[in-house]
Amino acid sequence: METATAPIRQRIERVRDALVQHQLAAVLVPSSDPHLSEYLPERWQGRQWLSGFTGSVGALIVTADTAALFADSRYWVQAEAELAGSGIALERIPTGAATHPIDWLATHVPAGQTVGVDGEVLGLSTAQRLQRTLQAAGIALRTDFDVLTQVWPDRPGLPEAPIYEHLAPQATESRAERLTQVRLDMATLGATHHFISTLDDIAWLFNLRGADVPYNPVFLAHALIDAQQAVLYTADGKVSPALQAVLGADGVRVESYARAGAALASLPINARLLIDPRRITFGLREQVCDGDGVQVIEATNPSTLRKSRKSAAEAAHIRAAMAQDGAAMCAFYAWFEQALADPANGGRLTELTVDERLSGARAQRPGFVGLSFPTIAGFNANGAMPHYRATPESHAVITVNSDQDGGLLLIDSGGQYTGGTTDITRVWAIGTPSAKQQRDYTLVLKGLMALSRTRFPRGTMSPMLDAIARAPLWQQGLDYGHGTGHGVGYFLNVHEGPQTISKAMPEATMAMEPGMVTSIEPGLYRPGQWGIRIENLVMNVQVDAAEDNSYGEFLEFETLTLCPIDTRCIDRSLLNAGEINWLNHYHATVYERLSPLVSGLALAWLTERTRAL
Repeated sequence: METATAPIRQRIERVRDALVQHQLAAVLVPSSDPHLSEYLPERWQGRQWLSGFTGSVGALIVTADTAALFADSRYWVQAEAELAGSGIALERIPTGAATHPIDWLATHVPAGQTVGVDGEVLGLSTAQRLQRTLQAAGIALRTDFDVLTQVWPDRPGLPEAPIYEHLAPQATESRAERLTQVRLDMATLGATHHFISTLDDIAWLFNLRGADVPYNPVFLAHALIDAQQAVLYTADGKVSPALQAVLGADGVRVESYARAGAALASLPINARLLIDPRRITFGLREQVCDGDGVQVIEATNPSTLRKSRKSAAEAAHIRAAMAQDGAAMCAFYAWFEQALADPANGGRLTELTVDERLSGARAQRPGFVGLSFPTIAGFNANGAMPHYRATPESHAVITVNSDQDGGLLLIDSGGQYTGGTTDITRVWAIGTPSAKQQRDYTLVLKGLMALSRTRFPRGTMSPMLDAIARAPLWQQGLDYGHGTGHGVGYFLNVHEGPQTISKAMPEATMAMEPGMVTSIEPGLYRPGQWGIRIENLVMNVQVDAAEDNSYGEFLEFETLTLCPIDTRCIDRSLLNAGEINWLNHYHATVYERLSPLVSGLALAWLTERTRAL
């Protein structure tokens, strides 16, 4: 048994002991919490603790003789490395095949047996699919089995960080205004009550922020709203008496986190409860007594739709945050290139150095609160893993050899500012890039520019735009395994809905509307060699009304991200005049917006990197 993976094997054996004790054939451990969060508080990082796989998305299944970790293509290389020697098999999920673990259970568990899962962290829609699939296969499902309580002796408790207000001027609408908006939406849907579990929806609605979830300024809570009052269910002691008084003035009462389920169970007869089936867990839905006169209305949370459409006032703050973020990157990259050229630093610049120094540069900017996700700094082969994370135990040294051959350094990073959330990816030449690297880089850049320059009718389903960014790669028989773009919050989660530019099936809620902020991030990955991803954030803006015609209202993208794109990596023969003009105009804008915010070495770097082609 390998020493490094011995604890993982022991933990899996504890799970198997629990299966025997409870007469279960298998247990499903999703990457989830009672709020269906992407980034989890430590208490619910059980899939990672049991398997050793640190990716943010994945599911673990354990049976008497098998343990399998399910991950999509973004994590395959990472998962193979982290699972090596653990006895846990990697099950590769085809992109978009979210039901793969469910189908696996139906084919690997004998009929007449029982599968266990913790319904308190299982999404309602997922639970419904799981029930249907297992029932069809003659397999029973038990949803009250939290295996972590039995096998994790030092399981962390609930986070205790205090909740605080998001204040004006960055908070551009009052709490009362947002509650009024949501109540109007409830009335339109015929609801008397509305239950919310998703943390970013709650933070947005109440103009509150916290630090319970890494990288997202949110806090653990549920909320129940009716026509007169709103109740916030959160851990005792997290809301100060002074803040409780402020909330009380807006008709918001604070109660214990543990009482949320009981509140659902005790809704008044004839209540009409609005829930979002994709944003509530099976366990909480089970608390609702439908048979006692409560009517359930299923629809997307009104707050999910409203917070995706940034107001003009929010857009102004976002632009300011993007400029501060860009200035931080100028300071870092100027230092980095100087340090890389200094022979005295040979062998001392690593991927960890990038994370440390770039985070430090951001911390110097006004309004900075923290990172918006773990920095990805991947040199050469490590850049081919889309969700790679350097660690003290495993990281690359960034070097250029005597022939000036180096490679490509991919840096995907972002910050949380009181006026916005940033997310940017750049790839930089380390030494002289090869012709093949330049070709790959230019094809990815062409995809970014093609989508950035697109105009489309208002209401276009966001997945319909995905192919535009892929077309230059498809033309060469190339592709990438992740989505092209995700929605981005306003000093909230770096990944938010409802819009997504991906191969997902279009849905009505994915309609593109003015004010939505989305990433554009095509990529190309050559395992064992290098990875390329170039990412900007963009905002949907209306095309000048003078250009509107009888075909309806059109939208276009305003590029928000401000940071040079490395022209040293470009094969100019692959660019047409329109693409060169776009890139030159972008760099002129970057220089105009950032030059007043930097000086010295950073200004000199900015000037050089924004020179026109």
